[in-house]
Amino acid sequence: MNQLPVFVVFSLLVSECYGGCAEVDSETEAVAGVGFLLGCISCKTREEVPARATVDWHFKPAGEEKFRHIFHYDHPNATVFHPDFRDRLEWHGTLNPDVQTGAVYLQNVTFNDTGTYRCTFRRTLLLSLSHQLVIVEKEVELTVVAEGEAACCSYAQVLILPPSTEVCSHKCFCLKNLRHTENCSTARQTELFILNKKAAPALRSGQKSDT
Repeated sequence: MNQLPVFVVFSLLVSECYGGCAEVDSETEAVAGVGFLLGCISCKTREEVPARATVDWHFKPAGEEKFRHIFHYDHPNATVFHPDFRDRLEWHGTLNPDVQTGAVYLQNVTFNDTGTYRCTFRRTLLLSLSHQLVIVEKEVELTVVAEGEAACCSYAQVLILPPSTEVCSHKCFCLKNLRHTENCSTARQTELFILNKKAAPALRSGQKSDT
């Protein structure tokens, strides 16, 4: 099972306290030959409003000017459009119609995957009087490097949850996560967390929930 990068687990644990999601940017450096999670989170401004959303991913290779449509998700169906990404893209986002996490996992990254990825949410808010369409776009500038060239001293998100579930506030810090260069391809998938006992089982399970 592939371990989830920090932003997905961070979103999961914050939602335990607030009943919602947290928007965290995707990582932007991938290592050739291994998998990479392209992150994209769009939180609803009002959690109590029911909604339905679809997610599209477009890709513009480095040095080119036009985006190409590579992926579409409309629960429960995921469709890969471009042949360069066929059998390599997997949906790792929300598993219900009210999508807030639109992440996709890119397997066997190559240097040709360097470029700009655009994630587009088309969310329909199911208001009582009428439906409202909201479109949110986010971009990820991805750089692919060889394993020995990876920036192994990168920043990791560290979530600290207090023992009191009544307060349940959180602090998020960026700390240097020191890694050995020769182990970059695997170490990059592991982040450092400081958790209270309530949150720890969610992390150990290795499962993400719908945000």
